Amino acid sequence: MNTLRTAIAAIVFAALPMTAGNALAQDAMGNDPAELNDLEIAHVAYTADNIDIRYAEIALEKSQNQAVRNFAETMIRDHTAVNEQALALLDELGAEAQDNFLSQQLSENADKIAVELESLDGSAFDQRYAENELAYHQAVNQLVGDVFIPNIENEEVKALFEAGHEIFLVHQGHAEMMVEALK
Repeated sequence: MNTLRTAIAAIVFAALPMTAGNALAQDAMGNDPAELNDLEIAHVAYTADNIDIRYAEIALEKSQNQAVRNFAETMIRDHTAVNEQALALLDELGAEAQDNFLSQQLSENADKIAVELESLDGSAFDQRYAENELAYHQAVNQLVGDVFIPNIENEEVKALFEAGHEIFLVHQGHAEMMVEALK
């Protein structure tokens, strides 16, 4: 089964565009997302949520497009709510999320994308933000659905991830519509 998970992860990562997706690949040391434990997976999800909140805050500062602003507000609301639920569950379980190679890669890549977003204005910003949101949600949803959920051992944590995944698939659909509308 580990070989299958590794193969799925490799396919997902190879197909991802130069955005958040590249942060989800195996690192130079051969670390594999399919090998993360529940607490490491929780940290990746928490980090990914905070990154999307960060991007949304930039969008609210820079965009005048009402659809982009509405999407950004949704990202802040939904990702904040999921993080609050995750932190409450971890507290209930007496556990703490564990930093790892993947959450570190996500943060490093997010810093670069944030700098790029900050440098853009007007329709160039809106288009880049929308494209990044689509790629980001595609990458994270694929990782969560194909790699993380099947490997989560704690049923409560798995249920939280399944619920969050459903919400983030809707976000992906909204991002697709936003990208199309901005063309």
